[in-house]
This record gives sequence, C-alpha cells and structure tokens, in this order.
Amino acid sequence: MISLKTISELFVGREDAPVLDTRQRDDGEQGFTLVEMLVVITIIGLIMGLIGPRVLNYLSESKVKAAKIQLQSFASALDLFYLDAGRFPSTAEGLAALVKQTPGVSAWNGPYLRGGNVPNDPWSHGYVYRSPGEHGPYDIISYGSDGQEGGSGVASDISLDNTTAKNE
Repeated sequence: MISLKTISELFVGREDAPVLDTRQRDDGEQGFTLVEMLVVITIIGLIMGLIGPRVLNYLSESKVKAAKIQLQSFASALDLFYLDAGRFPSTAEGLAALVKQTPGVSAWNGPYLRGGNVPNDPWSHGYVYRSPGEHGPYDIISYGSDGQEGGSGVASDISLDNTTAKNE
C-alpha cells in the first residue's frame, strides 16, 4: 500500500503539487458531540431524580432507628443504676448520673454508659429525661429531626413508649 508521504514526495518540486495533510487520523480520538453529552447528562439526571429521594429516606429512617437503639441503651443503664442505688436519677440529675456520680448516691458503680458521656441523639440534640415520667418511672424522649416537641414523620418525637410498641 502506498502511504500519503510517498505520494507527496512524488509531487515535490512541481508547482501544481497538491498540499497533502501528512498527519495520520485515528477515528477513536474524535470525541463526543454536544447532543451525545446532553443525552447522557439527561439520563443521569433522571436516574438521580428517581433514586435520590429513596436514598435520603433510608438515611432518615436509619437515624430514627439509631435513636431507638440509644433509648433502649439508656433504659438498660437506668435499670443498672436502679439496682445499685435503689432509685432512678431525678430529673435534675438527669442522664448525667449514669456517667458521673451524684451526691447522695453511695452505691454508685458506674459509669453505666460507655464513653464516659451522655451522647446526643442522631440529630445532635440532647435527650429529654424526666423522672418520674408520665408513662412509668421515667421518660426519655428525643424530639426528632426538628428538635422541637411534637411533629410528624421524621420530625416526630421518639420515646421508649413508641419504641417498644413498634418493635413488638
């Protein structure tokens, strides 16, 4: 086969010699057209529009589940405190009595929670502890994602009452 370079050498020196492009083209390096790129971006946008809300919903649900697990952990720690001290911490002492000995509790064998501190709920709000509680010897409540009492959906309050009712 005759190359472009060979053909152009035949015409060298002639005034009517055509100017030949001696660069070799590789069809694999041409790139994408604007229409192709727009189609791909549209498809990716549609996929994200359909899947994105589901992923965010799973994230919200996992925070609610984490709060329920923490509430159950607090309940277990409070039961241990009760066995040692003969009473539950008062509202004034709060959940901090599970990690730091309070005055007047001589049989304290804590800390009753790992880490040496009372964790916040998954939305970085503190838990509300009341003793005596409205529904038992104590109430522990997370106000949910909005951090305010009441709400619906992910923003609804989470307590030991609705935790045990949904798990049974």
